[in-house]
Amino acid sequence: MPIRIFVDADACPVKAEVYRVAERHGTKVFVVSNSLIAIPPAPWIERVVVAEGPDVADDWIVERAVRGHIVVTTDIPLAARAVKAGADAIGPTGRAFDEASIGMTLATRNLMDDLRSSGQITGGPKSFTARDRSTFLSALDLAIVRLKRAGFGV
Repeated sequence: MPIRIFVDADACPVKAEVYRVAERHGTKVFVVSNSLIAIPPAPWIERVVVAEGPDVADDWIVERAVRGHIVVTTDIPLAARAVKAGADAIGPTGRAFDEASIGMTLATRNLMDDLRSSGQITGGPKSFTARDRSTFLSALDLAIVRLKRAGFGV
């Protein structure tokens, strides 16, 4: 089965990095959003525009993501769904989610969401840094290499 990368693209700060790593490995990329997003003209990058609505892009990704695929997202619930489907999930900071870590990550996210909705926490996430970008590049490359060694192709 070929390795595929699905990018939850609406708020993804590392699309260019995904394209660079995918090109080096010859991996197909699906850039999924509910609005038109510019992509480079390359036969291995496919833009997918889904209907407006909550979780429509997430649903499209999860319906296709299986073992041997990688989902790039900032959305923790989507990462949890991807891991449950057997896919790898990586955040833009390079954090890889797996069965061992996603439960606690999802619980923490839900707690923080509850605290924010009650007005107890008003700050947002930390700023995205050059180090985050570098860590992401390494994590994505490592995930593809690991999948290739596990017998998945391009």
